[in-house]
Amino acid sequence: MQKADITKRIADTGAMAIVRVETIERGYEIAQGCLDGGVDCLEISFTNSNAAEVISALRAKFKDQICVGAGTVLDSETARVAILAGAQFVIAPNLDEGVAKTCNRYQIPYAPGCTSVTEAVKGLEYGAAFIKAFPISDFYGPKLVSVFKTPIPFMPILASGGINLDNLATYVKNGVDCCGFGGLLTKGSAADIAENAKKIKAIIEETRASMKK
Repeated sequence: MQKADITKRIADTGAMAIVRVETIERGYEIAQGCLDGGVDCLEISFTNSNAAEVISALRAKFKDQICVGAGTVLDSETARVAILAGAQFVIAPNLDEGVAKTCNRYQIPYAPGCTSVTEAVKGLEYGAAFIKAFPISDFYGPKLVSVFKTPIPFMPILASGGINLDNLATYVKNGVDCCGFGGLLTKGSAADIAENAKKIKAIIEETRASMKK
């Protein structure tokens, strides 16, 4: 049940830190801040060449306290490197069948970046756990959900880019299952990150509760 459990954990948390760091020590600091604030999902971007080492170090230090995945995974070779380093999920700005097959083989949730409904449906056919609305979140804002979910209401959506404390509630109300954050959850001290994480979690929880009434 690894894939199902991790997918549920990401959706339940509703927020994810998108991390690019030069050192493992800074990765520790960001992870601790996120954890202290109630956000336990971190995406380590393969934009940086040390991503596999950071993933491995975070998994070793924090174990099951946090859920650590790989981002910017463009091909199956990178996906396998990430998974062998301990990545618990894989996120990409593009849709790639090879990455999807590798993730399915290891039962790792995959979130491909999709711009069109055609791409998004193809991603679901490949077994994607989430569809990453990218880069359309920067262009459509919270309206991006209706682009996908009006014709396909069961599509699980992960969005990042342009999400902040002011518009987060709108994203959640519109049906985004998990929102990615860069600066809010990666800049400043661990205490600064924790404070932002607490605000993010509070907005998500309050908005979700109001939607159930």
